[in-house]
Amino acid sequence: MSAASATPSDIVSLRMSHCRAEHAARSAQYHLAVLHYRTCLEAAERREDCRAVEFFALKLAHCYEHMGLPDKAASFRALAGSGPSPLLG
Repeated sequence: MSAASATPSDIVSLRMSHCRAEHAARSAQYHLAVLHYRTCLEAAERREDCRAVEFFALKLAHCYEHMGLPDKAASFRALAGSGPSPLLG
């Protein structure tokens, strides 16, 4: 298996990573959530899906806020290009 195929490139793999991230975030396992959200963000960037990039960047910002890392949170908010978002509802 090549390195490129080890990352989620299809929608099913992306959805599985997203579900794992959501579960980890609900359990306050933010380091694990960040790992999975970053995987999702990278997949969204490869797909050139601007809405997904914004969504996952905001999810990462939320995790970093909970982890007490406001500078990292701010950098992901900047990537998303917004302040607090209705996407996170």
